[in-house]
Amino acid sequence: MPHVIIKMLEGRSEALKVELTEEIANALKAVVGCGDESISVAIEDVAPADWKRTVYDTDILGAGDNLYKKPGYKP
Repeated sequence: MPHVIIKMLEGRSEALKVELTEEIANALKAVVGCGDESISVAIEDVAPADWKRTVYDTDILGAGDNLYKKPGYKP
């Protein structure tokens, strides 16, 4: 039962969020082999001024071995 939380800068359209959600669900079904009924996806909008404090410092730097794709930037 995968649950995915996406944090991204605010300002993206609802249509883009729906498309992204569908693509993530499709990838989970194809790679993990789970059914659509098992998947949930949440999208959290983050203000640019809050990114370092609320996402980078905690979810990226603090992720340790759980971070499978590291960003190519440093704030």
